[in-house]
Amino acid sequence: MRHARRFAGDCGNMTGEKDSMKFLAVPLPEEIQREEGGGNYGKAKEICEQRLAFPMPRLLKERLEYECERIQRILYGYPITEEEARRSLFDSIEGFSEDEWKSLGERGYLDAIPIEGRMHYERRFADNLVFALPEYKKRMLEDAEKTASQIHLHARLDKLIAGDSLKTYRITAEIKVAPDISKIHGAKLRCWLPFPKVGNPIISARFLGCSHDGYDLAPNDAPQRTIFMEDELRENLSFWARFEYTIKEQVNRIDPEAVSPSHLSTHLGQRPPHIIFTEYLRDLAGEIVGDERNPFLRAKRIYDWITLNVRYSFMHAYSLYSNLSEFTACNLRGDCGVQALLFITLCRIAGVPASWQSGWVSDPLHIGSHDWAVFHVEPYGWLPADPSFGGGRRETPRYRQFYFTNLDAFRMVANSDFMRGFSPEKKYWRSDPTDNQTGELETEEGNVYYDAFAEERRIISFEEVRE
Repeated sequence: MRHARRFAGDCGNMTGEKDSMKFLAVPLPEEIQREEGGGNYGKAKEICEQRLAFPMPRLLKERLEYECERIQRILYGYPITEEEARRSLFDSIEGFSEDEWKSLGERGYLDAIPIEGRMHYERRFADNLVFALPEYKKRMLEDAEKTASQIHLHARLDKLIAGDSLKTYRITAEIKVAPDISKIHGAKLRCWLPFPKVGNPIISARFLGCSHDGYDLAPNDAPQRTIFMEDELRENLSFWARFEYTIKEQVNRIDPEAVSPSHLSTHLGQRPPHIIFTEYLRDLAGEIVGDERNPFLRAKRIYDWITLNVRYSFMHAYSLYSNLSEFTACNLRGDCGVQALLFITLCRIAGVPASWQSGWVSDPLHIGSHDWAVFHVEPYGWLPADPSFGGGRRETPRYRQFYFTNLDAFRMVANSDFMRGFSPEKKYWRSDPTDNQTGELETEEGNVYYDAFAEERRIISFEEVRE
């Protein structure tokens, strides 16, 4: 394996990779919060820059430096004007009316914020409307690919629940990113693409090729495994990697009476900014687990509470939130990653080791990004828990219950922990500081955000392995 060249030089304020971001737990000064609350983001950024001219505590300085970056990400996340939002709903929802538009806005079901005096809407506001009010799903255009994928998954779950033998699959997949050079400044481009990690549930992984002769494949024990490449920025540049992995379904028969507390001393502590044992979360964990002493049943109570009480919804970029697990517990909504983080945090408060897994949901029909959790009890070891897949199927109890200790094999695992650095390190803040599912890019001048590159993931072959 040949190794790619590395950028050299001083990182300035961006020393090393910003993978912990614990400064997000520092509250913003009052006047900055006030300006942002009123949609005056230009003024808020100006105040940040003025304050940075004076001495201050290190974490507050890092918080204000990042706030200038965060403001740009907020503006990127709310690109839709009111006129465009109206047109979107009137065109996609059968029989949509002016009265509905007004009512949904007044009731807070349309994700919008003021930006410099005008309302702007989050790029997936229509999807979140359907999550909040499922009756709209029947009136919206159907995503045929996702519907077919769900039918395929549920057919397999029915067989597993009925006691079918576990299957093993061998998948060949490819991921490709292509930058829009008109939106990028710099001479060279560095790219990190996700790569499968061997370990439960992935049995093996094999590199099949990539776009560049010089590359770095991170070792399997890297918490976030990647393949790294770099090249001169030019027309028609793209980075791609192809790999094969073998994965087996997980069905675990647990006897709660046989369970004892884990001997692990790791995966129990806080990880600022998103795993913090706040007073509210401590109280919530105590309310959920009550007087239960069995660690397996404690984790089950936490899983049940999340899957029955937290509604799925798309989130903004994770980098915009100061504490994702507490956000989910306060708002009772969130996507797969924040539900997993809430499960992990509550388990750790309750004394049950818990950690992160993420990568793709990938079956013969569909690929998407996905996060879930694992927890540890003796003598069974690490067991999966997928709160968002379970909670999204709460109307079918057997499916909801399946995703506690069991996992389908329509996955690709690239990350075994969150907010961990790459190998080689990234110089600038990442587009997604939590994990890596679609690739990350940067030049020697700064990060390249998702709006500046196209990404494609595809399944080349998907076959059952006969044992």
